[in-house]
Amino acid sequence: MANLDLSQLALFALALALTGCLSGFLAGLLGVGGGIIVVPILYLLFPALGVAEEIRMHLAVGTSLATVIPNAITSARSHHAKGSLDFDLLRKLGPPVIIGVIGGSIFGGKASGLLLIMIFASLALLVAFYMAFRRDSWVIHKDLTQTFLLCTPIGLFIGWFSVLMGIGGGTLSVPLMNLFNIEMRRAVGTGAAIGILIGIPGLLGFMITGWGNPLLPPLSLGYCSLIGVAMIVPSSMLMVKRGVRIAHSIDQSLLRKLFACFLLMTSTKMFFSAFGS
Repeated sequence: MANLDLSQLALFALALALTGCLSGFLAGLLGVGGGIIVVPILYLLFPALGVAEEIRMHLAVGTSLATVIPNAITSARSHHAKGSLDFDLLRKLGPPVIIGVIGGSIFGGKASGLLLIMIFASLALLVAFYMAFRRDSWVIHKDLTQTFLLCTPIGLFIGWFSVLMGIGGGTLSVPLMNLFNIEMRRAVGTGAAIGILIGIPGLLGFMITGWGNPLLPPLSLGYCSLIGVAMIVPSSMLMVKRGVRIAHSIDQSLLRKLFACFLLMTSTKMFFSAFGS
């Protein structure tokens, strides 16, 4: 671990706590689990702890998945209380999502850090443009729950790529559900629940694949930094319900635009990080 004085440690802890606040707020507002913010910020902060470039993205993804779990649980419960969690859709998407997570975790643990960065940035950019420019007429089918055969590949896609990005699933599941004419708040609530199905097996996968890596910093369980989790989770939990309340009080088109703006910013930052490393 890099030698840090007390002021540097304090700034590092404050940055992680603020990251938690933002990720928790977004988890409630957009159903994204907060990982879309946590991953790029951790990737940028980990050099201060002396984390090797070879595992920096892996550690950011695994740590993010650990923070996704409590956020997703809190967000899903809050959305369920407001009637925006579709259990019928969740039952159909859930099994293929879990299978995709298991496969993605194995692949991600062996992939290069640069590949993980490019996957994260590319998918985030595509989703940002879709959410910014989508039209209500862009509908593949009017009810995803009636197209069971489509639920399997969609669930596999969400699970596989969400775990590689270290996100809770809402980043991919929300726009995909929109394509099947699922109302935004219902998509956000269901996306939050999908985050639970991604976070738990995804975290276990990254812990196992990273176990014993000699490049890991102290207080790591495989590709999961306990320091990062301890600083991010408490502050994020405080902000989840605030995000949920706002999600149910603002215009849906504004909600989509906010979603797109956050994705565009994080995608751009990750591309710059990849090419500048």
